[in-house]
Order: sequence, then structure tokens, then C-alpha cells
Amino acid sequence: MRKLSFFAIGIISSAFMMGGSGVVSIAQADAPIVYIGGMAAGFTLQSGGVQVVGLCEVMTENGVRAPATNAGIRAGDHIVKVEGIPVESIANLNEIVDKSKGNEVKVEVRRGGEMICFSVNPVKDKTTNRYKIGILARDSVSGIGTVTYIDQTNKRFGALGHAVTGENKQELTVSTGFIYSCSIVGVSKGVRGKAGELRGMFLNDKTFGKAEKLCHCGIFGTISENFDTDGLKRPVIDSESVTPGKAFIYSTVNGITPQCYSIEIIKVDKSNKENKNYVIK
Repeated sequence: MRKLSFFAIGIISSAFMMGGSGVVSIAQADAPIVYIGGMAAGFTLQSGGVQVVGLCEVMTENGVRAPATNAGIRAGDHIVKVEGIPVESIANLNEIVDKSKGNEVKVEVRRGGEMICFSVNPVKDKTTNRYKIGILARDSVSGIGTVTYIDQTNKRFGALGHAVTGENKQELTVSTGFIYSCSIVGVSKGVRGKAGELRGMFLNDKTFGKAEKLCHCGIFGTISENFDTDGLKRPVIDSESVTPGKAFIYSTVNGITPQCYSIEIIKVDKSNKENKNYVIK
């Protein structure tokens, strides 16, 4: 098993349903049917490029050099192309830079919604004898999240219920990703101003779904056809029908099995535009 870094997630992002038979009585007859989630899952998300998470110096035969810093590249920049060649991974970036043999290269980055081109002069690292530009980078992120629901008709799933952000607090993007079975081994409770955290481990390297979209509402994708969805089925209700009152939440806070917990919806804000429509106790 391999231990993961983890996404910060709140228990509120787990699947929940109204108590009693309320959900069935107020749902429309043609409402979509979903499997109630609450199960923990490990995610590996590929960003479809290389994100600069830090800048560093390179030790050369002629002293310390910082090519990327001198060129104006910043932490948080997303490297899209080098010399017109699309950059898909860190290995891909390293290969292109090393082939430059120290000649100036054009590095195209995405900074926010703007595309910027920099001229960078790679230098040879005296330890590895490879040319570098002096950045710390990543091309993927791994973590633990909660699957909220799975649509019965098309096996589409929704998970997390919130954005995934990097060190600079910017929302990450994803080109593709995979879901793995995992076991929760610890929980850090949330406090005011800071979400709680789940800590866990991958159980194996076998995927059971594919992540296709990452946005401020969470991770969305498709569950594998052979995934066992034998669980609670409930019709989806319109958010306008939700009112304060007793409810249940399904979440995994230990091991691999979701448990049912009693909660109370104490506030409903249907007009909130930040994906924060409910306060639960």
C-alpha cells in the first residue's frame, strides 16, 4: 500500500439525504435515480502539463544560476509549451530542456487566464550533467476524497463537493485522472475557517473509475462498468425542495465502509453562488 497526500475535505461534502420518507414523497416521478455515496476513494489527477510549484538555483561549474527566476517565471505558472512543443509531463519537460544544450528556449506559460512567453537559458547541473532551468514542478496531484453519488443510468459520479487548490490557492485543472480503492486511517476534524481532512492509503493499484472534470463543485467522471453499485438508491430532489430539518449523512471516517450518521440541516441558502447552500449540525 502507498500512503497519500490528501485533499482537505469537510464531512459536509459526503452524501446526505432527508430523513424518513421525505425524499421519496417530494421527488418527481421522472427524477434521476442515484446510488448514495459516502465511500472514500483515492484520486490521481493529471494536470495535462507542468505546474511550477517553486523556483530553485542550479549548481553549475561556474557557480549558482537561476535561469527561470531571471527570466521572470513564477510559482503557480503552468508550462504549456517549450520551443513550440506541447509539454505533457515533467519527464517530457526535462527531455526538451536537456536537448537544448544550453541554447535559449522559448517557454510558454499560462498565468491565470493569460498566455505569456519567456526566453530562458538552461544551464548544466554539474552533479547530473543535465541542462536545467531551475524550477520545482509537478504534473499530477494525489489525494483522498469522498464519492457523493453515482448516477444509475450512466454510471457518472460526483465527488468531493469542492475545488482542489494548489499552494498559491488557485484552483487546479485536470486533463484526466483515475480512482482507486482506499482505506481511511485517520481524520483531522475541521475548525472554523479550516476544513477537516481525511487520511488514507491506496489498497491496490487497480482503478475503478476515471476522473474527467475538476471544478469548484468537485471531481466528476465515470465509474467502471464492473464496479459494485449494490447500495442505497434514491431519487434526486430539486434544491428548492430542501428545508431545514432532520437528515442523514453517509460518510467513511474509518476503514472502507460508509456509515450512516444523524444530522440536522439548520440553514438553507438557495441563492448562494459559491456551492455553499446548506449548513448542517
